[in-house]
Amino acid sequence: MRGARSRKSPLRTVDVARQAGYSVQQIRDLEHDGVLPPAERTPAGYRAYSGRHVDAALAYRVLAVGAGTADAKRLMRTAHCDPIGLLAALDDVHARLHVERRELALARAAAGAIATEPIDDPRPSDSMTISELAAALGIRPSTLRHWDAEGLVTPRRSAARSTRTYSPADVRDARLVHQLRRAGYRIEPLRALVPQLRDPGRRDDLLDVLSSRATDIDRRSRALVRAAAVLDRMLDASGQDPAGG
Repeated sequence: MRGARSRKSPLRTVDVARQAGYSVQQIRDLEHDGVLPPAERTPAGYRAYSGRHVDAALAYRVLAVGAGTADAKRLMRTAHCDPIGLLAALDDVHARLHVERRELALARAAAGAIATEPIDDPRPSDSMTISELAAALGIRPSTLRHWDAEGLVTPRRSAARSTRTYSPADVRDARLVHQLRRAGYRIEPLRALVPQLRDPGRRDDLLDVLSSRATDIDRRSRALVRAAAVLDRMLDASGQDPAGG
C-alpha cells in the first residue's frame, strides 16, 4: 500500500488521486461525502491537500472491502471527528465478522450432517405441517412461505385447503436453506444451489459453497487489518491518537 510522498508540501487533487488510485472526480466525491477531511484552499481558490488526505483515501479503499461502502464512509467520517468513537465502531465491525465466522462454522458442521441424512422409506407420520417445521427451525411460518414462493423449499399442497405438508426430503431442504441463510447466503444464489443439493452426487457442492464464504470472510477480515494500519498513521499525523501516543 502506497503512502503519501510528502506530508509537508501541498498536494493537488490529481496528486491525491494518483497516490490513492482514484480518479480526480472520485477524490472530489470522497471529500464531499466526508471520507476525506475538508481540503484547505490556496489564495487562488484551489484545493490544497496533504498526506493525511491520501491516507484517508487509502483507508477508505480497504475499509470498503472489509465493511462495505456505507459503513466505510461512516467509519471515515467518525475518524475525522471522534477517534474514540472510531475505535468502538471498528470493534463493532470486527464483532459482526466474528459472528459471521461463528455461524458459518456451525452451518458447515450442520450442513455436512444434514446433507447425508438417510431419508429412505419415509412414512406419512414423518411429514410436518408448516407450523411444526417453523417451530422446529425457530423461524416464522411466513419465512417458509417465502422460501416456497422462491422455489427453495416446495412442499405438497392439499387439493382442498392448499395446506402445505413437508415430507422428510422437504424438511431436509428447509434445514439446509436455514443454515445457509444463517451463513449469509442470499435468496438468488440459493435458488440455483438447492436443486443441485438434492442430487446425492452434488452434495460436495454445498461444502464448496461454504468454503467460498469462508474465503470471503477472511478477505474482509484481512482488509480491516490493512485499514487499521493506515488509520493509525492518519490519526497519529493529525494529533488525534486516542491512546495518547
